[in-house]
Amino acid sequence: MSGKYLVTGGAGYVGSVVAQHLLEAGHEVVVLDNLSTGVREAVPAGASFIEGDIRSAATWLDASFDGVLHFAAFSQVGESVVKPEKYWDNNVGGTMALLGAMREAGVRRLVFSSTAATYGEPEQVPIVETAPTRPTNPYGASKLAVDHMITGEAAAHGLGAVSLRYFNVAGAYGDCGERHDPESHLIPLVLQVAQGRRDAISVYGDDYPTPDGTCVRDYIHVADLAEAHLLALTAATGGEHLICNLGNGNGFSVREVVETVRRVTGHPIPEVVAPRRGGDPAVLVASAAAAHEQLGWKPSRPDLAGIVADAWEFAQRQQRNKQ
Repeated sequence: MSGKYLVTGGAGYVGSVVAQHLLEAGHEVVVLDNLSTGVREAVPAGASFIEGDIRSAATWLDASFDGVLHFAAFSQVGESVVKPEKYWDNNVGGTMALLGAMREAGVRRLVFSSTAATYGEPEQVPIVETAPTRPTNPYGASKLAVDHMITGEAAAHGLGAVSLRYFNVAGAYGDCGERHDPESHLIPLVLQVAQGRRDAISVYGDDYPTPDGTCVRDYIHVADLAEAHLLALTAATGGEHLICNLGNGNGFSVREVVETVRRVTGHPIPEVVAPRRGGDPAVLVASAAAAHEQLGWKPSRPDLAGIVADAWEFAQRQQRNKQ
């Protein structure tokens, strides 16, 4: 059954891929984005676009909408440490305004883009949803605060909500891929080396207690992630707030990622070992058992080489378009 959905932050990486999946499933999509980090070209053809802040949602959100998928957040960990007020204002204050607009309009279904950063340094891996939440930066803390707000909104006002806590999202889907500026994610950074746009990749620490000494992370294909959001819309139940981790359940080290990029692209990737970054856990891997049980979701693209190949194809197309 088709519906009408608002996608906040739909000009960003994950939001644009989810908007595309919604359109392909036959839904009507309205994208709201202030383009502070998103790009207009990323909004899929077929979606309506409103340039504006999430605080403006109350001016046009009405009962014709079946739900909201909320991606409009600042997400740079380092920046959040330097400018915490920016993250509290947008991620928390903006979401509070959005929840108020939804309540007033009678829109009672929400899927929220949360993050593994809510857990901080894990006591054990794979990380499950009942693990302690001790974020180590304002970005993670702001997302956790929103999760608490959503729990209260569901209990008090009947909102049906699902928070999806991502681990490392990667890959591309058609014309939708990573366009961050500046870029901070490992796979696109290594691909920039392959393209000659960067001299070498920095490996932050090679003395971790892992098989090759570099950090291990859980990578999930952005298209798998998008499919989970559509399933979450179906699973959202009035008065309940469900929280699910999304990940591969497998970890890949920094050096494994670099070697995979070498193999996929056929380019040499020089690497430079740099000091560890503060707050980087040795291993972050998700348990996605709850998502499988509650949403019926299982990643269908778990292969790292496939994830890298899709990201490489998108990066190459972007480079050609700029020439």
